[in-house]
Amino acid sequence: MRAVVVYESMYGNTKWIAESIAEGIRVHLPVEVIEVGSAPAEVAADIGLLVVGGPTHAFGLSRPSTRHDAAQRKGGSVVSDRIGLREWLAALARPAQRVVVATFDTKIIKPRLPGSGARGAEKRLRRLGFDRAVPPETFYVEDAQGPLVDGELSRACVWGERLGAAVEVPVG
Repeated sequence: MRAVVVYESMYGNTKWIAESIAEGIRVHLPVEVIEVGSAPAEVAADIGLLVVGGPTHAFGLSRPSTRHDAAQRKGGSVVSDRIGLREWLAALARPAQRVVVATFDTKIIKPRLPGSGARGAEKRLRRLGFDRAVPPETFYVEDAQGPLVDGELSRACVWGERLGAAVEVPVG
């Protein structure tokens, strides 16, 4: 069994969190990190853990309009410039085997606004037949474009290691 981390990122913060989560998972399982625009619409048969994350935009998953606004704020270029998690999840096929899922998001630390891209993603994944491994997790940024709050990369790595340990399948 192996794991896949699929992420959407505007300014790079969510990408760095995804890579740190994968670093933690890698202690227990082989893992691949994929930007959402390159993610396949089907989960491969050897995937036992799917981790999905993106930024919280307008209290939930990004939309084309919120991604456009983010690109304009940055000067025209963002990491995930083709599609977001919302579109990918709409096209994602029901898994043929049991796959556990964990979701995460990035969010501005102050003010603490309601809403969560991670909860929205989890709801869609569970409707497709994925099993929840752990509750959704939020990682914080200082401002919309970052930087990440001190300690968040380390916290993401620890979360990934706990997640990998929780779903690790014994060999033999």
